[in-house]
Amino acid sequence: MPQRVRETSRSARDVHLTTAITEITDWLTDGARSATTPSLMLAQCCERLVAAGLPLWRVGVFVRTLHPDIFGRNFIWRPGAEVVVGSVDFEIQQAPEFLSSPLAIVFHEGLEVRCRLDDPAGERFPFFDDMRAEGVTDYIALPLSFVDGIIHASSWTTKQPGGFTDAQLNDLKCIVPPLARLIEVINLRRTASTLLNTYVGARAGERILAGQIRRGHTETMQAAIWLSDLRGFTALSDRLPPEQVVEILNLYFDCQVAAILKHGGEVLKFMGDGLLAVFPIGDDGEAQAVCSRVLEAASEARAAVAAMEFMSGDVNERFRFGVALHVGRILYGNIGGGNRLDFTCIGPAVNLAARLEKIAGRLGRTIVASSAFADICSGGWSELGEFPIAGFAKAEHVYGRMDETSKE
Repeated sequence: MPQRVRETSRSARDVHLTTAITEITDWLTDGARSATTPSLMLAQCCERLVAAGLPLWRVGVFVRTLHPDIFGRNFIWRPGAEVVVGSVDFEIQQAPEFLSSPLAIVFHEGLEVRCRLDDPAGERFPFFDDMRAEGVTDYIALPLSFVDGIIHASSWTTKQPGGFTDAQLNDLKCIVPPLARLIEVINLRRTASTLLNTYVGARAGERILAGQIRRGHTETMQAAIWLSDLRGFTALSDRLPPEQVVEILNLYFDCQVAAILKHGGEVLKFMGDGLLAVFPIGDDGEAQAVCSRVLEAASEARAAVAAMEFMSGDVNERFRFGVALHVGRILYGNIGGGNRLDFTCIGPAVNLAARLEKIAGRLGRTIVASSAFADICSGGWSELGEFPIAGFAKAEHVYGRMDETSKE
């Protein structure tokens, strides 16, 4: 009789668990609407599984990304703690700790890896030493297969004596397909945002994702304009192999982009060795603060380019650049032909900045500014003269920094 009671109780528990797993699967299939972020989605999923009777300890989700610097992101959940989010660069693919881990098998072969931590076979994975120290008894890594065929990974551990039961493993495997679909949707949205930010900038990317994708979707805004150019680029391109020129350009743009982003600017376009960036001005009261940040960014970029070196054979190449700063109204949005559009800015203010940059080159100056910019961000300027501007009816007073000599 006692044995029969135990069997009845176990059967009821299995029914309850099966029902709970179905509810969690439905929740994931419906988009886990109660979770507003990927971290919350994983946390709520794990908490629901634990409440259903799965004795989870540490759960990890590992997703590759389409990003120029980041190979993948990882999300680690433990009971009673916030999900820890991290990222790894492309060097992880050759790292010994990754190559000797169960996840390498999942990523490279698409196979699940299950190992009880008291099994001698687990000694081939150094990662398990830390798990044993936490009291983990069982580990399983399961592939997360996306519809494009790319394999991502998940890992599940328990401290339950004896490890996972077969029924518990089956329940985990039932959860993985809808979990993978939801992660894929989240990852696709993040990838779209990342690519837009990478290629058109953060503000433009937000507008495109919000639906501003038709030609003519534009807006007028007040902005400080940055237009820069590498001195002697044509001669450099003729003298050095193309691969070295590309490497130099990347180093050169690194000197500017970091400073521009740090001070609130947005890089809109790379044009050969040229760079166009804007610093939006919300209202007239912001103009002085914005222009001050622009000038700080220009000073930082000037120092970075001056310190930049590149060894070409026995020659240590050194570099100079020029940047023109102006303030004005620009038209910002989608411009192009047919179904090929560019999210950029145009207008007389941009044209004037381009002309000023050429004047900076003729004068051998690094930083020059229009009278509009120098009037807003006053102090530290010297007037370089009044210059006729091609295409403009009036000549323009051009200003340079007092801490620069008139010729480089």
